[in-house]
Amino acid sequence: MTLPTTGLEVSSRSRAWRDAVELVSSMRFAISLLTVICIASVIGTVVQQHQPQNNYVNQFGPFWAEVFDAVGLYAVYSAWWFLLILAFLVVSTSLCIARNLPKITADLKAYKEHLREQSLNAFHHKAQGTLDEGRDAAYARIGQLLTSAGWKAKVQLRPHGTMIAARKGMANKLGYLAAHASIVLICLGGLFDGDLVVRAQMAALGKTPFMGGGMLRDVPPEHRLSANNPTFRANLLVPENARAGTAVISMSSGVVLQDLPFDIELKKFIVDYYDTGMPKLFASEIVIHDRDTGEARAATVKVNEPAFHRGVAIYQSSFDDGGSKLKLHAMPLTPGGTAFDVEGRVGDSTTLASADQQLTLEFAGLRVINVENLGAATAGGATDVRKVDLVNTLQDHLGSGAKVKTTKTLQNVGPSVSYRLRDAAGQAREFNNYMRPVDIDGQRVLLAGVRENPNENFRYLRIPVDEEDSIEGWMRLRRALVDPALRSEAARRYVAKATPADKPEMAEQLAVTTQRVLGLFAGAESPGAGKDDAPQPAGGLMALSRFLETTVPEAERPRISEVLLRILNGALFELLNTARERDGLKAAEPGDTAQAFMSLAVLSLSDSFLYPAPVILQLATFEQIQASVFQVARAPGKTLVYIGAVLLIIGVFAMLYVRERRLWVWLQDEGDGRTRISTALSTTRRTLDADAEFDRLKHAILKEAP
Repeated sequence: MTLPTTGLEVSSRSRAWRDAVELVSSMRFAISLLTVICIASVIGTVVQQHQPQNNYVNQFGPFWAEVFDAVGLYAVYSAWWFLLILAFLVVSTSLCIARNLPKITADLKAYKEHLREQSLNAFHHKAQGTLDEGRDAAYARIGQLLTSAGWKAKVQLRPHGTMIAARKGMANKLGYLAAHASIVLICLGGLFDGDLVVRAQMAALGKTPFMGGGMLRDVPPEHRLSANNPTFRANLLVPENARAGTAVISMSSGVVLQDLPFDIELKKFIVDYYDTGMPKLFASEIVIHDRDTGEARAATVKVNEPAFHRGVAIYQSSFDDGGSKLKLHAMPLTPGGTAFDVEGRVGDSTTLASADQQLTLEFAGLRVINVENLGAATAGGATDVRKVDLVNTLQDHLGSGAKVKTTKTLQNVGPSVSYRLRDAAGQAREFNNYMRPVDIDGQRVLLAGVRENPNENFRYLRIPVDEEDSIEGWMRLRRALVDPALRSEAARRYVAKATPADKPEMAEQLAVTTQRVLGLFAGAESPGAGKDDAPQPAGGLMALSRFLETTVPEAERPRISEVLLRILNGALFELLNTARERDGLKAAEPGDTAQAFMSLAVLSLSDSFLYPAPVILQLATFEQIQASVFQVARAPGKTLVYIGAVLLIIGVFAMLYVRERRLWVWLQDEGDGRTRISTALSTTRRTLDADAEFDRLKHAILKEAP
């Protein structure tokens, strides 16, 4: 029996209604819907779902971000059109089953023993012969043969002969029903466990998404769903030694709070890492407090090993910071500023005020482990003081190991803290500073990162450390640089050492030049307006470059720039020793160590004038408090999906690997104790296996030698 692909035909006077029913119940319509669902699922996999709108604008641009949002590509699996397609697929597949079920049932019951003996000659697989045995003996022998081979047979006695009709492989028809029933069950499970039931409840009960902020306990009831909600999937964040019982369901227009019938208390969060820094184990030791009975039950939740309570599954989804306590050491970059300490918790904020401005400090996060690739490909190389492109340099050392083309040396560089500084206009910059120095290019530096928005990579300021592995030496030099009196003293010392003994008349001009170079580098003097009327640089190497462009002929710039850089390096070294002596420290001795420090110091001092904050915050101490992110789900459709998956496997294997075969054997008396036998085989697919099987049956039935 060949199953039709056309739709269900109904008796109706309306042609439009007949055509609509025929289309919806046809196989081609169901396959088209299944294709659209597959394409939509691919889109939902490629495009990250339920992200902030700004992320999509930055990724696709304003126009396409709005277009994709209008068609629901940012929440594909809960979009109205996706749910509508699922519903139509359920209806279409159900109608397909209803249309073919009577035919399949009738075919499963029928042996087709009424087939005429002349019709056997029309089959592809057929054979005839005459045996030297009676019809009864032939019937008994062939019946035993078919039974032992697993055939089910039915016999019809006719006046002039006996027709044996046998069949085998009828599970092929059941496979069709199982495969189609599995699609219905899986789609129904998806509808039950999706947002459809939640949206229906919200529409029926007048619930609306919440788009504000604040504490969960302060959210009004119109944004909450009952603990008796039959199906939901939400996220729950629980800090260590705390408990929570209200989860969050993310929607495209806000969030809805889902009250749970229990509270989850996190006793301990366990995380283990690979050598690459990637987490390899998440585990949470929790206590479940039932609100109705007061029962407290301990459980351990791991990835792919959820806990269950009152029909709600608790999955380990991720981990986050639970409000770690931080102490930051603030080092001002403005003249006259003094260092101070700031304390707070991750997620909180405080105010940093000065005479010029007021900033809001937001503690964004703490990372205790940072495994970075610090390969030795460039280790020990000299640092070019004229190279200020720190972004490209750090890309060879930080970030994903996949970006590194050389041998990787993975190393834990210690904790880092991230924070945001927000000005009075509400504009914020994000900073990421490491707690301890790291080795880059053979030098120990402290990394202070900054970026304007979350879609950018951090740009790092590399601050060299002193002999005590601290940036206090660099900060001392930075404070001295903006002090006019110390600059004058450093210039005097440099001139005294650099003036040739046989040319004392050069001292006056060298003093003026040194004072000018230090003043330009410190941002105390204007380098002059450029030809393009670009903004005046605040200081650093950019100010010296602008000075050369405005005052020195182009042909003389290479020679003059080398002279100015030599003066700058020597004067800054004297400035360093002047500042150290003022603080009661021993002067730094010239040598490779001092030269390496000063080379990096020139770069970092120059870039510090572009640092978009008046203060650098370094992590001093911390007390880590971790939080576990759970996904809590009540999924009644899960059972339907599991049953559907099993039926799909059975159905596919039955349709692909089980062949329906029907065999007819006609026995007719020839007289003299002889019997004429005609046999034919019908199969749904003509294969080599079918040919071989019929050959074996033919030889056995006709007693032919193989």
